[in-house]
Amino acid sequence: MTEPVYLQWLTYAAMIWLFLSVGSFLNVVIYRLPVMLQREWLIWAGDIISEYGPAKDRQQATDNPEANEPEKQAAFNLATPRSRCPNCKHQISALQNIPLVSWILLRGRCANCSTAISVRYPFVELLTCIMSFTVISAYGITWLGFSYLVLTWMLIALALIDYDTMLLPDNMTLPLLWLGLLMNLVLGTEVGAAGIESAIIGAIAGYLLLWSVFWVFKLVTGKDGMGYGDFKLLAALGAWLGWQILPLTILLSAVAGLIIGGGLMLTKVLKRENPIPFGPFLAIAGWTMLIWSDSLTALI
Repeated sequence: MTEPVYLQWLTYAAMIWLFLSVGSFLNVVIYRLPVMLQREWLIWAGDIISEYGPAKDRQQATDNPEANEPEKQAAFNLATPRSRCPNCKHQISALQNIPLVSWILLRGRCANCSTAISVRYPFVELLTCIMSFTVISAYGITWLGFSYLVLTWMLIALALIDYDTMLLPDNMTLPLLWLGLLMNLVLGTEVGAAGIESAIIGAIAGYLLLWSVFWVFKLVTGKDGMGYGDFKLLAALGAWLGWQILPLTILLSAVAGLIIGGGLMLTKVLKRENPIPFGPFLAIAGWTMLIWSDSLTALI
């Protein structure tokens, strides 16, 4: 029996709302997670200085303990505090925080002080929605399709965190790697899954490939060409999609880096001397292989 048209439209509307809401949450992760990590590092650094640092620094920590205890600051995590305007600190209400819609209705400005709201917020929400629908179109509403949605959402967050901070956090890349292996262990017989053997080889080979490139470049130039987070991200992609996608993923990421990085330099968004993070290009290439690996492989 054919599903009524209105139910199909309700399904699409619900999915659009879900994917836009996920995009809104990713905006929170992209901004707040690096701040949370920085606070943790300051706590660890304060503990080490107070325990093992020079006598002058230990005395300063004793005389002014509050300055060395970031944990005493107001709670800051993915849920707390509520979103606020960075300019006037106006707390954003639920009606002002509807994904994509509120930004359009507010014309991209704070309702309280009229300060411009970055276009990146609705961009991430819309991008998440489009990419999520692409995944569902390719893999259907299945456990495999849902698994690849998780991969897609984490790649979006990792790409933009790396772009902003030159950082690929271990607390995202490592769980992503283990989730890829777990997914292939559980769903390895599904059409479109890599299989656990291919996933294990992919995780090992993904890490070692970029690790080798890193050390060859360092031995030749004496400089670090990339960070260890890039190794872990490629290992995670190998764990999700199998070792077969790794050569094309590296090729596509290099091409994306040349095109996007070159474009940013030509438009003066980036200066030549500024380092360019490789993580976003790996994420772009990995997601491209997720959707179009068969077509791209056939072209070679």
